[in-house]
Amino acid sequence: MFQMIRLKKISLTLFICGLISYTAIAQVPYTQYVDPFIGTGGHGHTYPGATAPFSLVQLSPDNGKNGWDWVSGYHISSDSIAGFSHMHLSGTGIGDWLDIAVMPMLAPISQEKIDTRQKFSHKHEKASPGYYEVKFDNGIQTKLTSTERVGFHEYIFPSNTNSPTIRIDLGHSYNWDAPISTRLEIINDSTIIGHRYSYGWANRQHIYFALRTSQPIADYLLNGTKTPPFDPVIEMTNNSSKGGPKSVNAQLIFNALSNIKIKVALSTTNTSKALAALQEIPHWNFDQVQYDANAKWEKELAKIKVETKDENLKRVFYSALYHTAISPTLYSDEDGEYKNYKGDVLRMPNGAQRYTLFSLWDTFRALKPLFTITQPEKYSDILNSMLSFYDENGLLPVWDLSTFETNTMTGYHAIPVLADAILKNWPGVDAERAYQAMRASAFQQIREVPAYIEYGYVPQDVNGGSVTKTLEYAFDDYCISLVAQKLGKHEDYQLFTKRAKSYTHHFDPQSGFMRAKFKNGKFVEPFDPFYSEHDFDKSQYIEGNAWQHSFFVPHDIRGLAKLFPKKNGLNNMLDALFSAPSYMTGENQSPDASGFIGQYAHGNEPSHHIAYMYSYIGEAWKTQEKIRQIVDSMYHDRPDGYAGNEDAGQMSAWAVWSMMGLYPASPVGGEYVFGSPSLDKATITMPNNKLFTIVANNNSSKNSYIKSITLNGRPYHKIFITHDEMLKGGELVFEMSNKPNKKLGRNKASWPTSMEN
Repeated sequence: MFQMIRLKKISLTLFICGLISYTAIAQVPYTQYVDPFIGTGGHGHTYPGATAPFSLVQLSPDNGKNGWDWVSGYHISSDSIAGFSHMHLSGTGIGDWLDIAVMPMLAPISQEKIDTRQKFSHKHEKASPGYYEVKFDNGIQTKLTSTERVGFHEYIFPSNTNSPTIRIDLGHSYNWDAPISTRLEIINDSTIIGHRYSYGWANRQHIYFALRTSQPIADYLLNGTKTPPFDPVIEMTNNSSKGGPKSVNAQLIFNALSNIKIKVALSTTNTSKALAALQEIPHWNFDQVQYDANAKWEKELAKIKVETKDENLKRVFYSALYHTAISPTLYSDEDGEYKNYKGDVLRMPNGAQRYTLFSLWDTFRALKPLFTITQPEKYSDILNSMLSFYDENGLLPVWDLSTFETNTMTGYHAIPVLADAILKNWPGVDAERAYQAMRASAFQQIREVPAYIEYGYVPQDVNGGSVTKTLEYAFDDYCISLVAQKLGKHEDYQLFTKRAKSYTHHFDPQSGFMRAKFKNGKFVEPFDPFYSEHDFDKSQYIEGNAWQHSFFVPHDIRGLAKLFPKKNGLNNMLDALFSAPSYMTGENQSPDASGFIGQYAHGNEPSHHIAYMYSYIGEAWKTQEKIRQIVDSMYHDRPDGYAGNEDAGQMSAWAVWSMMGLYPASPVGGEYVFGSPSLDKATITMPNNKLFTIVANNNSSKNSYIKSITLNGRPYHKIFITHDEMLKGGELVFEMSNKPNKKLGRNKASWPTSMEN
């Protein structure tokens, strides 16, 4: 009897301890695993500042430097800050924005042009989702947080500061961007409104702002000059014939105070809407705004709950998931109104919001398919933003920035994004309207599309990047064919199915590479598969060489395999890719090709699907081997944790998918190919709120191979899973091993879809 009571006590004690332990684990916020500094080193091009998911405001420090590694305004190698601006690009290869810059100063300076840069140590710098903090060497401490349309600043000055000053600089610009018209109006002793029109990567950008201070402004300087109290409106327009760009700046001077807070609200429509947006923060409680921003991120990150014994891996995963929810960015006011680059004031219908920053050459591959899982609330608006772009411009976006078509990069990759959504029956998208927009892109009169239609490929003597363009157009046309089939457009289905085979024109059976051709059908000579040319008008391959681009046939991998004259030709070619020497030739090599394993270049998107190609030809174990190698070597929890530009979420989306154990290798229609899960467990909340769990039993750094698979307790023999199957909820279990199971995925019935079987 005594033993039984004692056992019960022990059991109760263990239960309570277990409950306490579980509760402690459950209460650990996912945001604590996010490090916004990941990607701010190397060539990652991310920023560490405060932002809410997909928001108009990205409030972040700018180092005050031009250069490729400062396109986000910030790089971890710098030790000074010139200002905190409210709009930033995350992970891109070109610089723009950095609008409406603010900088605290110990005292005003009576001159128009001043160097505002202040030294700081990274020891005195912190960042977390929705929050940034830094202390300058001069003693000023800055804290930043934000809502969707408002940046909230708190500046803590040294106690002996007699005239704490905050400078607003509408001329703050680096890299491509330059102001063309700036306006500043001081309404009263705590409110300033204005605009900044600029020209850069995106032409004719319109940003309006309203700034409000927590303490009354005692005095101010405009462009370094003292003016009558609270009576000024100053507007300046760039006129290069009169001495170059001009813009307005203001130094707001306060009485001796230790703490000054400001709110800066943005609108793309007008200053009245910016003033209204200030109500997103109706109080001055900085901690509350920071808490709310963190809560928004916690909700975002909790959509995928992962388990792993490796804390570093968890930081990599959640920092990647964080980066997938930064862009595209909000562009409209609360009522859905916005002003496009043409100056037209428009409104999204039915309470929808407009988004911009569509890095489609990158994000069609993994980020947008991920959104069909993680963004049930926003994705319809994102998709309809692309259709609004079509309504305004006559074509779907290629690289939309501030509603302007930058026409950066190749392909018409809004098509796979829309096609994937239509094939998944995504709500809120008019399939017929989308189809007509897709078809218009496929018959546009620019971007070498007429030559592509005439010759069946883009000839090199028409324009550069010819191989890349043909291969990408062929995939996009395949996507159109699937939607045409779904909508019963039989003639179009046949037409675009034929166009999807256009890649075959570039295949050289003797070398196994895709090679550029002239109009006369002859290959361009001489040929060097290691040669890279970054000039897009001269190059044959965009941002890379023949090694990286010859495998871009995600829709017809077995069709590509059949082009090789010898058996196992594609398999051998893939092996050669990963074992080739890691160098490029040429005097103007593309810096975007980076993160090499052999000639596989994970630092740029054309390589992202390649390791998964083995699974389409019966060699799934090689996919598993290569994916684990890529994850382990290309992603780290440090500032240089990305192998190349983070590219507006694509580099991160690849990691999110692949660390869970699957990937949309052909990113249309919802087939996710298995790789090698790095995580022990991932529980995904699907758009219908059902839970789909992926478990990797006996997982370790050595056990990178899948021994067997079960789905909901039953043996599962396919080496991919569909989106529809995941929507049902359930549990996918991988039994992991340190030895490859070469029989798994050998049977053709288990293979993912290819145009040719």
